[in-house]
Amino acid sequence: MPGDNSTAPWWKTAVFYQVYPRSFADSDGDGVGDLGGVREKMGYLELLGVDALWICPVMRSPQADGGYDVSDPRDIDPLFGGLEALDELIAEAHDREIKVTMDLVPNHTSTEHPWFAAALEAAPGSPERARYIFRDGRGEDGAEPPNNWPSIFGGPAWTRITEPDGTPGQWYLHVFAREQPDLNWDNPDVAADFEKTLRFWLDRGVDGFRLDVAHGMAKPEGLPDMARVDTKMLVHDDDDPRFNNPGVHAIHRRIRTVLDDYPHAVSIGEVWVDDNVRFGEYVRPDELHLAFNFRLAEAAFTAEDVRTAITHSLEAVSAVGAPPTWTLSNHDIEREVTRYGGGKTGVARARAMMMVELALPGAVFVYNGAELGLPNFDDLPEEALRDPVWERSGHTERGRDGCRVPIPWEGSTPPFGFTTGTPWLPMPAEWADRTVEAQLETLHSTLSLYRLAIDLRGTRSEFAGDRIDWYGSPAGCLAFRRPGGLVCVLNASDGPIQLPPGELLLSSAPVADDRLPANAAAWLV
Repeated sequence: MPGDNSTAPWWKTAVFYQVYPRSFADSDGDGVGDLGGVREKMGYLELLGVDALWICPVMRSPQADGGYDVSDPRDIDPLFGGLEALDELIAEAHDREIKVTMDLVPNHTSTEHPWFAAALEAAPGSPERARYIFRDGRGEDGAEPPNNWPSIFGGPAWTRITEPDGTPGQWYLHVFAREQPDLNWDNPDVAADFEKTLRFWLDRGVDGFRLDVAHGMAKPEGLPDMARVDTKMLVHDDDDPRFNNPGVHAIHRRIRTVLDDYPHAVSIGEVWVDDNVRFGEYVRPDELHLAFNFRLAEAAFTAEDVRTAITHSLEAVSAVGAPPTWTLSNHDIEREVTRYGGGKTGVARARAMMMVELALPGAVFVYNGAELGLPNFDDLPEEALRDPVWERSGHTERGRDGCRVPIPWEGSTPPFGFTTGTPWLPMPAEWADRTVEAQLETLHSTLSLYRLAIDLRGTRSEFAGDRIDWYGSPAGCLAFRRPGGLVCVLNASDGPIQLPPGELLLSSAPVADDRLPANAAAWLV
């Protein structure tokens, strides 16, 4: 790793590659990507130069929410190839010196989990129901939900059950889909079972976990009503009582005690918290190792917004001595090419922002397909949409499928080598020039730029140090220097700018006469 001594944790400066398995590569022709497909593409991932994989949920699941509804957290769903496929993938990755982290879902289970089936069969107040959050309803005959909380996916966050005797019964909480009942982390069974899950995967060779909704789990005393209920997917508020309650930190400290028995392993939290102090609490030395900071992914392509995002992200972790994290997209967020305007402009800006994030200290997360400059595919026919947001919103919100379309590998027509069958989401014909095959053969492709940037970041001493110093720059631009000597320049203005003195190491667009074009970035040493 750049500039770090051999005792520094591997994850502190790692480039993680996020695999959305059903969209990465299909090894059995059923149209859905699987772990066998990931293993077959391990040579590509080694060529790209990434240090680690983050694999989205592959545990046994009815797939009501893309695998985030887990019916058995200690098994791999046959859809993805079963336990043997994961074992083979881990062995292949480790042979190539690539770490493997996987998604775990501590906030909720599937309604098809044995625990939930037992809860439905048991009586109110029973130990089986105490593992979840069951409550009597309000109003006459308990016909109203226990509080006014909405589900992230639309509609109320409560569903009423029918009791074993056939009468209308209690309500259960599901902050996400109704197929995802929230667990009661005040119940010792829940914590003990999650510890068992952590050890199960760590003992199989997994190198760590991304913890879904890591700012959830703990619920406020009495489950009070929300002051405002117009929240939507990925629209977050630090005063939202569904998330970021103080009790969550005791849960993370307990999880950390397990991870500390596996010194090589890492825990990475999905933490949607704006306040810097409260965000930093999640990465104190006895809690998570890393936490996703989404500020850079939320920033507009302006020098002011990008600089503010970087400054806040660094400040959020500096007080507790944790490394920052950077990402521009994931399976829940519109792809950066589309966010930055689409077309050639969107691609140019996405290339520039990739160079900015790779120039920063800390860990970087690359979403599969970002290295190909893929945009969202937002023209999916309505009948193809799979995201639960589509149904839960009454067909008013299309959801996240546009950023989950399968990866194009080779050839000139869909499905571009992703599968020998019919892909689970349609693929656009206009991606023919964005396949891995086409870009590997093109020196100035986005894929080639990623490969070179990742290689330089991992091998050059100029990337050393855990801070940045801002450097003078023209209006509409930003520049910063790493302690090792790297200078990164972003031109978000409308015209070319003169680069500062130094040797040009890499640029996202051609540089002529030391002038960096608009919508471009450069590294100098």
